[in-house]
Amino acid sequence: MTQPQTATTAATEPAPAGEQWWRNAVIYQIYIRSFADSDGDGIGDLPGIRSRLPYLRDLGVDAIWITPFYPSPMADGGYDVADYRDVEPLFGQLADAEALITEAHGMGLRVLVDIVPNHSSDQHVWFQAALAAGPGSPERARYVFRQGRGPAGAEPPNDWQSTFGGSAWTRLPDGAWYLHLFAPEQPDVNWEHPEVVADFHDTLRFWLDRGVDGFRIDVANSLKKDQGFPDLGDMDVELLDTHSGPRHPIWDRDEVHGVYRGWRLVLDEYDGERAFVAEAWVTDPQRLAMYVRPDELHTAFNFQYLRAPWEAAALRSTIDECLATTHAVGAPTTWVLSNHDVTRHATRYGRLDHTGGGVAEGERVRPDTPLDLSLGRQRARAATLLTLALPGSTYLYQGEELGLEEVVDLPESVLQDPIWERTHHAERGRDGCRVPIPWTPHGPSLGFGSGEPWLPQPADWAQRSVAAQQGAEGSTLELYRAALALRRAEPAFGEGDMSWQPSPDDTLLFERSDAASGSRVVCAVNLGESAVPLPSYGKVLLASGPLGPQAELPPDTTVWLRV
Repeated sequence: MTQPQTATTAATEPAPAGEQWWRNAVIYQIYIRSFADSDGDGIGDLPGIRSRLPYLRDLGVDAIWITPFYPSPMADGGYDVADYRDVEPLFGQLADAEALITEAHGMGLRVLVDIVPNHSSDQHVWFQAALAAGPGSPERARYVFRQGRGPAGAEPPNDWQSTFGGSAWTRLPDGAWYLHLFAPEQPDVNWEHPEVVADFHDTLRFWLDRGVDGFRIDVANSLKKDQGFPDLGDMDVELLDTHSGPRHPIWDRDEVHGVYRGWRLVLDEYDGERAFVAEAWVTDPQRLAMYVRPDELHTAFNFQYLRAPWEAAALRSTIDECLATTHAVGAPTTWVLSNHDVTRHATRYGRLDHTGGGVAEGERVRPDTPLDLSLGRQRARAATLLTLALPGSTYLYQGEELGLEEVVDLPESVLQDPIWERTHHAERGRDGCRVPIPWTPHGPSLGFGSGEPWLPQPADWAQRSVAAQQGAEGSTLELYRAALALRRAEPAFGEGDMSWQPSPDDTLLFERSDAASGSRVVCAVNLGESAVPLPSYGKVLLASGPLGPQAELPPDTTVWLRV
């Protein structure tokens, strides 16, 4: 796979300006290291993505989001950025990024790129200048440096902990400490400094000038810190944990919204409905809605939905709350089930608690609980049809359309996530959801590339490859293709209204309707342990699994019907 493939059908243009495509789009996340390798070095790259654009077009998605491809020492898979306005040689050249954007647009696909504003790489020219300049210098003011506590300042400035494990502070030989909420190789930049603000505006314009359709903002809730730098004490420090009382000194501070009002002004300088999506792990939907007010960002990942258990009452409550809070500020809800930081949902829904029920809540929870992968895949298919039927936009993570699971048994010798080392091997990290995806049943990397992949793939992924599932009746790939085609064809799935309908316990039943076209579609989900009668509506459009012989909806199955 060394040359980009040419399109096999007529190219289409992205939706014209004014249609606010991002309100109900389906966006496909590409973890660049693991999508497609064009040069045989075992690592995915931009030419590899270009070669697979026809696949993405035919899958039926509206846009792609690509994880960071900027110059980086790769201490955290590219989220340690050394230069925000160039391309890492491992992934190609700047010309490859420009060609990818052009070719994607020619196939009707929009392109979002990652931006990482909380921290840079320690190899960034700014941080290297800060190291050289010494304590108290203007160069150090662009990062968060503090003096230590205790005798000779030998203790960290406060008790803040890195989300990757260990202290969030590292001491330099000259005695100063710098803040890194993640790895030591990822020093936090100082968002109180006007030069930082201006430079990120320039970075946005650099990529907007090259045609990108928007940005996914990494850890969007973390940029502003309490400038008193108080100890946390017993306050929760983890990214996903809730807290009460005063605003947290690190996460989701009110001041961060000023940053994004400035970013929105930059984006609004450009034509073509460019859009932001925030990765903001916050405590509740009301806090999340603040990020998508009319003068801030357009969308934000809805992680409350990702964390909800596979239970009808919990899911309905979550859906209602999320829709209500975003509707109050005029924004769409953005649904997601998997990404490169969380356990793949085919595995998450297959983890069993002591009662035999599924556990889905949490980010990377309970890896030692029993796993029923067959059940997990069945529930994952049902969850996908539920998600795609909801109002708003949806993000898919590469490989979920193949039914891929979390690889939980990677050899310790291959683990690369910094969480593994930072926790002294107590936590394996996120590598299990980042294994390169299979394209064919054969070859050293199952079609990912011509060489050995950077993480080993399970042998049985050969039968889950794109080639093995293409055209195969009942395959997960064909389910996704059918669902995405129907979502585009039925106006009710666009801006159509949603209304809950009466249904048996442990089930969900709602209607989507579009008055202008007369389109009406019903989605029914059985989350219980027994089959229930199929709703008495019209034609079955699509089901996540076989339906019962007596017009029944089996457990862990979703069906779409046209009214």
